[in-house]
Amino acid sequence: MCGIVGWMVEASRAPGEAALAALADDIRHRGPDGSGLWRILTASGRHEIAFGHRRLSIIDLGGGHQPMVSGDGTVTVTFNGEIYNYVELRDELRARGHTFRTESDTEVLIEAYRAWGEDCVPRFRGMFAFALFDRARQSVLIARDAFGKKPLFLAETPGGSPSARRSRRF
Repeated sequence: MCGIVGWMVEASRAPGEAALAALADDIRHRGPDGSGLWRILTASGRHEIAFGHRRLSIIDLGGGHQPMVSGDGTVTVTFNGEIYNYVELRDELRARGHTFRTESDTEVLIEAYRAWGEDCVPRFRGMFAFALFDRARQSVLIARDAFGKKPLFLAETPGGSPSARRSRRF
């Protein structure tokens, strides 16, 4: 199961680490096996991106901690669900020169995004919802599986207007 929370807000309106921890605690029933928090200011300093995660360990029990940051620090994701074809995607990505530190489908998601950008989403077979921050592009991608199996709720606030399956550049 797992659960994800987060925000994209003007930095001056950012609620802070305690608020992010409280949001993650509110969904602890979705993931009793672990939790993680991550926050960053965009390059302009105008916006804060924050992800929180509650984990139910199913795949790669020791290595799938989230939010997960790519090896080079440029991509961060928080992810709920399962990518059923992650082994095949990992093999394809390895053949293209990508390396992996874990056996998790979360890391496959990161490397698939690095290889194919937003076009990675239709390649995933499974049930999922995720939010991904690309530090180099200063963009956020929020997506879920086509059937909407995993919950994904977005709220539009005066400080930002996220929309599902679209990138927003800051």
